[in-house]
Amino acid sequence: MKIFWTKEALLRLQEIEEYISKDNTIVAAEFVDKLISVAETIIDNPEKGRVVPELSLEKIRELIHKNYRIVYLVKKNSIDILTVFEGHQQLKKEEIFKSKN
Repeated sequence: MKIFWTKEALLRLQEIEEYISKDNTIVAAEFVDKLISVAETIIDNPEKGRVVPELSLEKIRELIHKNYRIVYLVKKNSIDILTVFEGHQQLKKEEIFKSKN
């Protein structure tokens, strides 16, 4: 399995790093690196994450790390990371379906 990051997901990672950097640039970079490494854990087990409750679609799943949600789409031979965002927020469906195109 190969992982692909959508533009949406990469933009969200950048925003997360910029926000945390206001307090500590080193912690910000380490945290984003950790989010990426958590996402990479699904390479061998794509169904590791739970089905996203807002969508209830078997192929769209998420991993939780600290208070962040990593949402991904399981395809036949690859995984697309669709978005990453704070867990207290609701998933914006338009971002997910825009990312899949």
